[in-house]
Amino acid sequence: MALPPPQIAAVRSDWRPLGLAVVLGGVVGPALLVAGLSRTSAASASLMLNFELVATVVLAAMVFREHLGRSMVLAVTLISAAGVLLVWSPTLGLSSGAVLVALACVCWGVDNNVTAGIDQLSPQQVTLVKGVVGGTTNLVLGLALGGTSLPSAGNIAMALLIGALGYGVSITLWVQGARDLGAARGQVIFSTAPFLGAGLAWVLAESPVTIVQIVAAVLAGVGVLFSLRSGHDHEHWHEVQFHDHEHVHDDGHHDHHHEDGFTGRHAHPHRHEAVRHRHHHVPDLHHRHDHE
Repeated sequence: MALPPPQIAAVRSDWRPLGLAVVLGGVVGPALLVAGLSRTSAASASLMLNFELVATVVLAAMVFREHLGRSMVLAVTLISAAGVLLVWSPTLGLSSGAVLVALACVCWGVDNNVTAGIDQLSPQQVTLVKGVVGGTTNLVLGLALGGTSLPSAGNIAMALLIGALGYGVSITLWVQGARDLGAARGQVIFSTAPFLGAGLAWVLAESPVTIVQIVAAVLAGVGVLFSLRSGHDHEHWHEVQFHDHEHVHDDGHHDHHHEDGFTGRHAHPHRHEAVRHRHHHVPDLHHRHDHE
């Protein structure tokens, strides 16, 4: 299907923010993380990695004008506290390595917010570009800084499998979810990964269960519940918009029709006319408006 000139211009406009996301999230962020890991302990790095959630939410509210509300602030506080509990040790201290890890989290915070707003390219396309550009750059850097020796074929295959699941599938699903929830809410849910990992360790690796881990998991669970109840209701205005994403035709925003009468969940380039209405919503692709 040929795209009209406004749609072509909209598609082109997504490549600039995607480039920023790839550079910061796929190149600069990982490089800072690796540099930080070489200068601090794994425990300190794990503690500082919780800063990605904080960076994402602060940037979402202050730079990208995403509405949070009290429920979201409480959710972020609870999940951040849970993450600190999970890795806290009295011997941890702030070092240059920890600062580098924190800077990496800021890069990923920008990446998260920019990526959540890309609505012309599919989540699969976004992840493909990030993986090819970021992965190739980091491979070249690794070979240049660490020598030309490669790991065994078995280790390479295992690394590719882990990357396909932990990066490819994971980021694709995150982009899809963040479009419907906003970057801050998407990252709140994404930040529960360490607690899911702890649960798997309890079941599969028979790791001992501690009181601190249980308290942290409960705090994280309550935080997610608060984030899911953080929408709001007010009259708002929609400008004319062209974009491409998954949608249905009974959500109050997608009133276009198909020649074959199809109405299920699907994705294609479509146009929204200007409209003013009121309903409960979160900062998804259609609700990135300002609040007084």
